[in-house]
Amino acid sequence: MTIRHVLFDADGVLQQVRGGFFTSAEPLLGERTREILTVASERERPLLTGDGDFLAVLGDVLRDYGVGVAPAELFAAVWQNLDASEASLDLVRGLRAAGYGVHLGTNQARERAAYMRSALPYDELFDVTLYSCDLGVAKPDAEFFRTAAAKIGAEPGAILFVDDHSPNVESARSVGMVAVDWRLAHGHDTLLRLLAEQGVAPA
Repeated sequence: MTIRHVLFDADGVLQQVRGGFFTSAEPLLGERTREILTVASERERPLLTGDGDFLAVLGDVLRDYGVGVAPAELFAAVWQNLDASEASLDLVRGLRAAGYGVHLGTNQARERAAYMRSALPYDELFDVTLYSCDLGVAKPDAEFFRTAAAKIGAEPGAILFVDDHSPNVESARSVGMVAVDWRLAHGHDTLLRLLAEQGVAPA
């Protein structure tokens, strides 16, 4: 089946935390930064399907560790501290110019999804934006990809998925999508090669 759509993950593919996920929090959390953020991320996972208040969860974690930092301050320093990759965004624009459907498929709790919608150009850039908190299912659950294909309006085999987490890539393949494992650190020349191997090229 000919690929007519490209579905992009966000973190690690289109964007990254400016300065690094852990480094960005060190001025606030000190030597226990990695431990605290790891716990916060684990407690965030159930919220990716749309339930709960992540700032409240973050506040609980900070209290557990006796850290006198406001949850909103830490959230802004880490989860909102995003640097969008212009090279990735240009690639998306090039694929759209070449006639491909271009779409966003990302795991996000509601608070971060709302920030991304307001601060980044994804609603204008993509044909379909798929946030796990809206879908009620998160990657790597195969239902995420079945739902994504239905909302895109295409057979899974017509969709190429780009993600930096191998379990997500394997899950997308399990429902019939073509999927490639790529992250910003690999460089965009590598991504262009991976796309070309599937017959996909930007204008």
